[in-house]
Amino acid sequence: MKILRKSGILLHPTSLPCSYGIGSLGKAAFDFVDFLSDSGTGLWQILPLGPTGFGDSPYQSFSSFAINPLLIDFDDLAERGWIEKKDAAAPALIKRLDKTRVDYGAVVEWKTVALRKASVYFLSEITNPDSSFPSDAKAQFYSFCRENMYWLRDYSAFMSIKNYYDNKAAEESCAKKKYVCGTWNVYWPKPLALHDDKAVDEWINSHSEEYLSFQVIQFFASVQWKALHEYALSKNVQIIGDIPIFVSPDSSDVWSNRSLFCLDKDGIPVDVSGVPPDYFSSKGQLWGNPLYDWDAMKADGYKWWISRIKRILELTDYVRVDHFRGFESCWAVPYGSPDAVKGVWKKGPGRELFDAMRKELGDLPLIAEDLGVITDEVKALRDGCGFPGMKVLQFGFDMNEAQKGSLKNDFLPHNFTDTNCIAYTGTHDNDTVKGWLDSIDGSLLALVASYVTGHKCTEEEAASLNRRNVLCRAVVRLVLSSTAEFAVVPLQDLYNIGNEGRMNIPATGSSNWSWRMSRSHLYGKKAERKSAELKEMNVLYGRNN
Repeated sequence: MKILRKSGILLHPTSLPCSYGIGSLGKAAFDFVDFLSDSGTGLWQILPLGPTGFGDSPYQSFSSFAINPLLIDFDDLAERGWIEKKDAAAPALIKRLDKTRVDYGAVVEWKTVALRKASVYFLSEITNPDSSFPSDAKAQFYSFCRENMYWLRDYSAFMSIKNYYDNKAAEESCAKKKYVCGTWNVYWPKPLALHDDKAVDEWINSHSEEYLSFQVIQFFASVQWKALHEYALSKNVQIIGDIPIFVSPDSSDVWSNRSLFCLDKDGIPVDVSGVPPDYFSSKGQLWGNPLYDWDAMKADGYKWWISRIKRILELTDYVRVDHFRGFESCWAVPYGSPDAVKGVWKKGPGRELFDAMRKELGDLPLIAEDLGVITDEVKALRDGCGFPGMKVLQFGFDMNEAQKGSLKNDFLPHNFTDTNCIAYTGTHDNDTVKGWLDSIDGSLLALVASYVTGHKCTEEEAASLNRRNVLCRAVVRLVLSSTAEFAVVPLQDLYNIGNEGRMNIPATGSSNWSWRMSRSHLYGKKAERKSAELKEMNVLYGRNN
């Protein structure tokens, strides 16, 4: 895949301002597209769109195909006439939530109940022959269901069953005064846990309203996302989506496709995913996702993976594949291990998987997240498939190298050997650039300052430049001026936001994914000045969309 010179901003929709509790697919999302378009920025990069579970991580979703219901905008549903206007209002408690962070507990409690009520109303209206409901709503809904039934049936059944048995697990948790995990392979009756077709059909038939409710909610999310995506394209803004290589063990994907994963007869993983110790964590990262049975996937022509990529390419224009190296070899950790230190590398499908995708889907606009322990074999797979990789500027500075007289790190722009790559100031896993600059010692800060300003800086001078946010702006400018075809900057770095704006700290399980931009980042004089500054750089460095 060959990409053309553009710039982008990394911002997940949950971080958008104005809507209550959490960012949504409503007005602020469209206004953000206008901000990008007006500044000549042609890319909007997001995190995975799926519904999130425990830990609120978009990389641990209940489905690889569904859209997070928490993103649904009630005002839009009311304007379409699909819900009653009184049901679009947020309760007073939600209105009082901190606007700079997402309180997932409060938001989930409110939106889950409100969306269920909205879906029941929608179903009652489209089945009522005397209703004055919008005439095309019923046709749109049933068309959506037909086109997406290949994943929608299992997802809706999974969520319906999960709701019931998670509640039972919660009751047991309270009784025992300890947390009890309510996953399908622990608490569900065996026929349902093992996806017995008769048992699943009986559940759907006996819980039809709740089952259909999940389909309506996905319909709401799909319609809103499609409208936003089409608007972005009309403004010359393309969306870079994101998928994790592995899927959550507590997901409809694993539950309904057990034969494609390395599980025992009870659905318990044999080995789980992670990465060995690296610059993020001395004990590695234990993700806990079940590993794929690549032989089983090969036997059916990699149909599940092809369907997964096809679905995300319906929603976005490019796809960043997280942990690309796992397609060559993945770090397999025995189930039950306390950390990811003890594991082994297991071979993946390599080029064969992508050849099968390309045969079915044509050109693959995929971006390889090639960070971490990258071997020559991984590089050969990336380059052989023609996928651009990632260059993260924060990873480029090493005092040991500098003391030898030069900086030879591949992440620094002067060492880029191929323009078919994406340069980043940082990713969702990094500290913000400002937070990073504030945390490093004086000698390294001076090295960074010397590199980005073009003249040798003392520690005192570097500290002064950092206090005035000169260094953060210089890092952004350096990435945009690089030879990389795509240059992407997290919104936090564009606005010189410190570590209070960090999105995720790898290998930690709480307080992540909650940062939200302020209204002033999108509206008013501050946003106008930043848009003009960004446009100037886009024009100067040939990235104007």
